[in-house]
Amino acid sequence: MRHPNTHRRINIITLGCAKNIVDSEVLAGRLAQTGFSLVHERKINPGDIVIVNTCGFIHDAKEESIDTILNLARFRRGGKIAKLIVMGCLTELYATEIREEIPEIDEVFGANKMVDVMRSLTNRYDAHHLVERVPFTPKHTAYLKTSEGCNRRCSFCTIPLIRGKHVSRTLESLVEEAEMLASGGVRELMLIAQDLTYYGVDLYGKRKIAELVHRLAEIRQLKRIRLHYAYPADFPLELLNVMQRHPKVCKYLDIPVQHISDHILQSMKRGIGKSATIMLLEEIRKRVPGIAIRTTLITGFPGETEKDFEELQLFIREQRFERLGVFAYSNEEFASAYHLPKQVPEAIKMKRLEALMAIQQEIAEEHNRSFIGKNIEVLVDRKEGAHYVGRTEYDAPEVDNEVIIQNSKRLKAGSFAQILITDATSFDLVGINSPLK
Repeated sequence: MRHPNTHRRINIITLGCAKNIVDSEVLAGRLAQTGFSLVHERKINPGDIVIVNTCGFIHDAKEESIDTILNLARFRRGGKIAKLIVMGCLTELYATEIREEIPEIDEVFGANKMVDVMRSLTNRYDAHHLVERVPFTPKHTAYLKTSEGCNRRCSFCTIPLIRGKHVSRTLESLVEEAEMLASGGVRELMLIAQDLTYYGVDLYGKRKIAELVHRLAEIRQLKRIRLHYAYPADFPLELLNVMQRHPKVCKYLDIPVQHISDHILQSMKRGIGKSATIMLLEEIRKRVPGIAIRTTLITGFPGETEKDFEELQLFIREQRFERLGVFAYSNEEFASAYHLPKQVPEAIKMKRLEALMAIQQEIAEEHNRSFIGKNIEVLVDRKEGAHYVGRTEYDAPEVDNEVIIQNSKRLKAGSFAQILITDATSFDLVGINSPLK
């Protein structure tokens, strides 16, 4: 018997971070079980039900979400789509305003409201049943979200307000999902959470991230495990032992430090100071030789003086991070820093951001050029024209370097190849298939 929903197509548009991608994939998997056809960010077709999974973290993300909704509202007004549903972080903060100002939206749901979205489209929902996600990333890579929410109270951040307190998933459920993903062709698994290294405290009374990574490394089909968003305060050093011991665990750690001035860190409510931060970075490099550290910095935080900024520049020069992102402080109205005095003018924020990235560009190019003449294992992501594009273990998708493979030897997305690096820029490596076997 034909399922009543098989003629309906749902187009999910995901904005923001990788955690939102996971939410969209899980939602798509559950909807697919009820007979809907699912696509991700494809061309809008007449009759589509469109779901926008929004981001509300900083000003630019909010603007992108609003612009996307307004564009789709025109389709809805013109009858070109069947239904417009908006969900996620932005709507958790501004549900009333969005409903009032964009009447074309059929339904509005906040963050962590997958049950309500499902019930609006179908009366089937089993929260305890692990479903196969519909992949919105290349089939050989996937994100694994270890927890929801955050217990930190960083003064610039609204995530605890949006997503609630930290809630870990069980070890068993994460291993089961990872095994399912691996059996479906995933070779690179990227662990994500708002605070990855806090994993397990709420369930087990202690941090269990090291045990989780060890368990995941035992999954035969997985070839790479990558760790994102480790919090520097109270970092569990036993995790470094697991990283050093298991070849599958990438020598890569995403650990946002945000600033290095003591009084700015205190104002940010980061729970860690300058000396402890530097000691932690030194310990990470000592215990995991050759590791690539990715960090994020915020410049222009309220009260940031020229002296603080000079301290931040020196920090970058001395630490020589392999990967670095810099954001200009975004003054979010629901964050506790919103009313802090001594707000930094936007023009100064952008000038400081550009100066920091100029320092990092030189460091990145020097680091990348050190690979010239070396053979590196590369995960092939895709073909572009006559070239293939892949990544080393030191590079996450979207945010880090890529390897441009120039010779015409046939390669397959999801495969691993030995690549001889022949050239480098600040942002990419260039290479050919290695003649070595």
